[in-house]
Amino acid sequence: MSGCGAFLHDDIDPFLALATGEGWISGRWEFEFLLGTFPQGCLVWREAGETVGYLTSVKYGKSGWIGNLLVQPQARRHGIGRALMERAVAVLLKNGVETIWLTASEEGAGIYCRLGFAPIDHIYRWTGQGAPQPGDRSEPVDLEHLRAVDRVGWGDRRETLLQLTCCRGRLHASSGGFICCQDWGDALQVGPWNCVIASQALQLWDRMLVPGDRKIFLDVPAGNFAAREILSSRGFSVKGSAQLMYLGHHPLYQPGNIFALASMGSMG
Repeated sequence: MSGCGAFLHDDIDPFLALATGEGWISGRWEFEFLLGTFPQGCLVWREAGETVGYLTSVKYGKSGWIGNLLVQPQARRHGIGRALMERAVAVLLKNGVETIWLTASEEGAGIYCRLGFAPIDHIYRWTGQGAPQPGDRSEPVDLEHLRAVDRVGWGDRRETLLQLTCCRGRLHASSGGFICCQDWGDALQVGPWNCVIASQALQLWDRMLVPGDRKIFLDVPAGNFAAREILSSRGFSVKGSAQLMYLGHHPLYQPGNIFALASMGSMG
């Protein structure tokens, strides 16, 4: 038997092993969230009892995000990725999603274009070094404030994602923005980082981070020129890029308000 099925908790560890081999940054906590939030959009492809393809998706308001499309090397170029994508799109649309997002490598963008996705921006992965402020403690999460700021950039309600990431990381907020720093083993991820008052972005960065030797990475829209200036001034550089694409209604996307994404490509 072969075909599309449900992504199960038992599929998490095999996926993470495969993703590590591909150089992806992903963690078990993401899959616990995705399977608990939108299980019908988390899919696998099985051949003779073996899982050879994976895909996750999640819904926020009228928006959806597809991530973690990964096929075993020996099973590629047989239409499995396309079949998983078509099923995921159908599930999201059936559940009221009007705009579907994803990030794609330059090599992989073709399959998404053929499915009707259109590029809207590039996402640059910036890396550098730093450390949390000594004695830094996370501020209480004002979810309504975070949601309002985040919505300016993405055009939709994403409070479930914001609550997850900001509660697992360290958070600082201002009147017009917020920044979160999440632990990834020995490294740190900055994001989500959003500002409607761009001049506050640098202040938030300096409240959160100081010079240090821990690896720091973050995914930033190419359309945010203020983020580029801040990161360049702190000695960060671009180490990779992906296309940001969408399908469906043209989103109310404002990259100048999005300084860093909340996750490393898997859920927005």
